[in-house]
Amino acid sequence: MNDLPFGFSPSGDGDDERRAENERRKDQSGSGESSGGTQNPFGFALGGEGFDPSSFDPAQLGQMFSQLGSMFSGMGAGMTPGSGGGGPVNYQVASNLARQQIGNFTPVLDKETNAVTDAVRLAEVWLDDVTTFPSGVRQSVAWTPVTWLEESMPTWKRLCDPVAEQLSRTWEQNLPAEAAQFAGPMMGMLTQMSGMAFGTQLGQGLGQLAKEVLTSTDVGLPLAPEGVAVLLPEAIAKFAEGLEQPAQEIVVFLAAREAAHVRLFSHVPWLRQRLLSTVEEYARGISIDFSGIADMTSGVDPQELLSNPAKLEELIGSSASFEPTTTPEQQAALARLETLLALIEGWVEQVVSTALADRIPSVGALTETMRRRRASGGPAEQTFATLVGLELRPRKVREASALWRQLLEAGDIATRDGVWAHPDLMPDAEDLDNPAAFIDGVIGGGVSSFDDPIAQLEATLAQERAEKSADGADGREPSDDSGAGDNPAGNDTDHEDGGRDGNSA
Repeated sequence: MNDLPFGFSPSGDGDDERRAENERRKDQSGSGESSGGTQNPFGFALGGEGFDPSSFDPAQLGQMFSQLGSMFSGMGAGMTPGSGGGGPVNYQVASNLARQQIGNFTPVLDKETNAVTDAVRLAEVWLDDVTTFPSGVRQSVAWTPVTWLEESMPTWKRLCDPVAEQLSRTWEQNLPAEAAQFAGPMMGMLTQMSGMAFGTQLGQGLGQLAKEVLTSTDVGLPLAPEGVAVLLPEAIAKFAEGLEQPAQEIVVFLAAREAAHVRLFSHVPWLRQRLLSTVEEYARGISIDFSGIADMTSGVDPQELLSNPAKLEELIGSSASFEPTTTPEQQAALARLETLLALIEGWVEQVVSTALADRIPSVGALTETMRRRRASGGPAEQTFATLVGLELRPRKVREASALWRQLLEAGDIATRDGVWAHPDLMPDAEDLDNPAAFIDGVIGGGVSSFDDPIAQLEATLAQERAEKSADGADGREPSDDSGAGDNPAGNDTDHEDGGRDGNSA
């Protein structure tokens, strides 16, 4: 499994195609060698016996690089040069490549849409009994893989842009002075090539993911519009082929998981943004190790780069030269993201298992199937490993599920779901490893003070007044000029106020 951010993997599913394309371009660029002098695609005779460096017009350099950039921006994607390539990721390349990987697909039938609607409606009724969060589903739909690709792309852009922008910015800002001077005229072209490289990697991942995901929340993120529950019938049919379970039970089980996710994301307002901002926090700390760039560029002939675009592409695409390094801050951000994703999945697993336990005989087997699916490196793990170098370990999900179950057993449904009221109340990675202390803190301390910060402040002030009053009653000099220590009635009033404020908290 690739553990590098997308666009920097040393290999990929499309390597053979890219090598073939490179060879084809080499053949085309070398077609003029027999005429004495190496001809490039733009007609500049940059090599050979007849080349005079003094005759080269520098003004033509910008035009040549512009043409070369346009060629690279369109290669291998069947797209109009420059379209979709203005940002850090060429999403036109990503969409086209993903669509090609999806290939043929089965259109959604009306009966499948009706089945999804009925399954979600039934699951919603059962979920009402096991969570305090009300239904968040406004619409239930069935999607094809292509629809999933189109509808989820805005969220992928939010996730990918911060990582790609920071990688590109860091690469440009940290080039050694010599390399920066050498690459100066080529930066515009390199930006287009970088965007296309990111788009290619993203397109490969999304194309595979689109054929495997069962619901819109299968990767742990809300990829559908808010309030929309989604099932993908074609993928579900393939998923059910190897299971000895009734198809109707499988559909209801997946519908319950989707509906539970939608409830959580709909009624925990900070959750969606917290997931995305954690990825952005990771991106801000990206740095690149340039230790190998000097060795790589020392033997490169600038004329060869100008006459052979494939050589330049090989240089830029080398993961050894542009490998991002992980800082302690990034590791902490990834740990928080991993923990939050595990908590979401663990909560959904517990809620669905409780809701369906007495209604669907296969719920236990299906739950275990989903666990094995994660353990074998399912689409969620592969996507995050490609995106931010993160693997959502099944161990964390299992521990998160156990924490939610133990919290319910020690308290009640309201106590368990109340933890989601504020991000500061959420358990961290250490709590997943040792849940007893966290559960004792929730049961003993409660969570209501975080729901009302004003009440918490009033309680603190009341405690301070009570301490001052106690000092006065002991004959000590009061800490203020109110004279409360000389007035027993004043002391009583302070005690009464303190008790009243404490109760209100």
